[in-house]
Amino acid sequence: MPDDSLPAALAHRLPETAQKALAESVREKRLALLASGLGLGETAALEALARATGLPLLEAPVIDPEALAAFPARLAHEYQVVPVLVAPPPSSALGSLSSEPLHLASPWPANAIIADWIATFTPRPLVWHLAPADRVAQLINENYGIGSGSLDDADDSSLIPATTGTELEADADAAVVRFVTDVIAQAVTENATDIHFEPQEGQLTIRYRVDGLLVPVPLPENLLRFQDAIISRLKIMARMNISEKRLPQDGRIDFRQGGAALDIRVSTIPTIYAESVSLRLLNQRKMAYTMEGIGLTPVEQAHIARVLDFPHGLILVTGPTGSGKSTSLNAFLRKINSSDLRIVTIEDPIEYEVPGANQMQTHAEIGLTFASALRHVLRQDPDVIMVGEIRDLDTAEIAIRASLTGHLVFSTLHTNDAPGAITRLTDMGVEPFLVASAVELVIAQRLVRRLCPDCAKKKLVDPLALHATLEALQLAPAEAEGITELAEPVGCRSCRHTGFRGRIGLFEILHPKPLHDLIVRRESSKALAALARSLGMRTLQQSGWERVKSGHTSLQELLRTISTSGE
Repeated sequence: MPDDSLPAALAHRLPETAQKALAESVREKRLALLASGLGLGETAALEALARATGLPLLEAPVIDPEALAAFPARLAHEYQVVPVLVAPPPSSALGSLSSEPLHLASPWPANAIIADWIATFTPRPLVWHLAPADRVAQLINENYGIGSGSLDDADDSSLIPATTGTELEADADAAVVRFVTDVIAQAVTENATDIHFEPQEGQLTIRYRVDGLLVPVPLPENLLRFQDAIISRLKIMARMNISEKRLPQDGRIDFRQGGAALDIRVSTIPTIYAESVSLRLLNQRKMAYTMEGIGLTPVEQAHIARVLDFPHGLILVTGPTGSGKSTSLNAFLRKINSSDLRIVTIEDPIEYEVPGANQMQTHAEIGLTFASALRHVLRQDPDVIMVGEIRDLDTAEIAIRASLTGHLVFSTLHTNDAPGAITRLTDMGVEPFLVASAVELVIAQRLVRRLCPDCAKKKLVDPLALHATLEALQLAPAEAEGITELAEPVGCRSCRHTGFRGRIGLFEILHPKPLHDLIVRRESSKALAALARSLGMRTLQQSGWERVKSGHTSLQELLRTISTSGE
C-alpha cells in the first residue's frame, strides 16, 4: 500500500525539525521542503525520492482524459493527484476496462487514506508514479479549472454529509471564498498584472493579463452557478456596496497569502448580464526593478545616470498605458536614493514602495489632485519630487517651476515618442522657453515580450520578408546586412506554450538641450525628431531591432508592439 511517510533512506539526512515540518505541511509543498532540507533542487530531490520509494518517475506526465470522469476535482486538488497515460508493456493482454490499471501521478507518495478514497470512485487497480509538483498542478488547473476543487466541494453532494439548508449555504459561501483566493493566488504565480471577471451569456469568463496580453483562465464547468456569489465576494473584499448593482464602483483589497502581499485595485461596471469586475494587482515586492532589470543597456544607463546626478531639472518618461513608465521611475529613484536626499512622490496609485521615500496617494474626490499635492510638497523641503503623471497645465507649470528652482523632478506623459513630449507640454500651454530650460531628459519606452530562454530557437530568415518588415518599422535595409537567422518563439511548459516569458523594455532617449532653438520656435515634433536622430538619438525601432538581433525578442513581437502603439 502506498505510504506518504518519508523513506528511511532520506529521513536520516534531515534534522528532526525538518522532518516535522515536512509531515505537517500540505502535500503540494512537501517536495519543495524536502529539496530545501536536502540542499538540492526540486528535480534532484524528486529523483532521490523516486529511488528511495521505488516508485517510477514521470518527468513529463500526460493526462488520461478517459479517467478524468472517475476523478473528482476535489480529490485532485486536495491530494495533488492526476490520472496519467502510461504505455502498457508489449506483452500485456487486453482485458476489461475495470481490470486495467489506473496510473496516477503525484509529487509525493500517497498513503492508505488517499488510496481508499480513490478506490471508492473506481474499481481499477492503482499504479502510482512520482512527477514534478509544478507539472501536476498545471495538469490539474488545465483539466479541472483553477479553483475547481473549492467549488467541487460545495457542488458535489456525494462528498457532503447530510446537512441543513443553512449549513449547505455556509459550505457554498466558504467554497466561493476559497475559489476567489485560488484565482488571485494563481494570478500571482503567473505574474499577472490584471484579473478580469466578465459575465457573458450563459457563462462567467475570467482572464489574466500576462506580459501585456489577456490569457483565458481554465475554469470549472459549474462556475456559472456561483457567478453572483463570486461577484459579491469580490465586492465585500473591496468594501463596496453589494446591493448597488446599477452604478460603477471602485475599491481596494489588501491581499496577503503566504509570501504574497498585494494592493489590489478593484473596479466594477454594470453590464447586460451582471457586473464585470476588474482587479489591478499592485505592490508585488518582487517586481521592484533596478535599471539593469528594466532592460537598459550599459550605454543607455550611462546616458540616464549622468542626468540623474543633476541637482535640478525635469526628467520625463513617456509611453502609452502599460508601457512600464512607473517601473522605470521607480528604478531611477532607487538608483539615486540615499540618506542625504529627501524624496517625495505623488502617485495614483502607489505601485511600488521606495525605502526611505515619502510616498503620497492622490485623492481627487476630496480635492487632493496632482497639482494641489505638488504645491504642498514644495513646502516640505524636498530634494527630489516624483509626480505620477502630468495631466494638465496647472501640474505642468508647477513641475517645471519646481525643476527651475532647485529640485530634481520626475514625471510621465502619454506620448508616442520622446520628441512628442516637448510639443505636448507646449500644446498644454507651457511657454516654450520654460520647456527648453527645464527639461533635461525625455525617455520614451515600450515593453516587448521576452523570448523564453528554455525553448527559443534560431531560424533562417527570408531576406525579402526581413526587408519588408524593416521597412514597416522605418528602418534602413542596411540594418539587415549579415543577418541570416533570428531567434523565434517555440513554446514549452515553462512559458505556457506561448514562446515568451517576461518582458523587456525598449527605450528612446532624448536630450532636449541641443534642440533649444527649435523648441523656442515651436517647431513640430517631426522636426525635433529629425534633428535628434541626426545628432545620434536611437529610436524605439532601432532599440527594438537591437533586442531582436541579441535574441531577447522576436521580429514579429517588435512589429506588433510598435505598430499597435500608434507609431
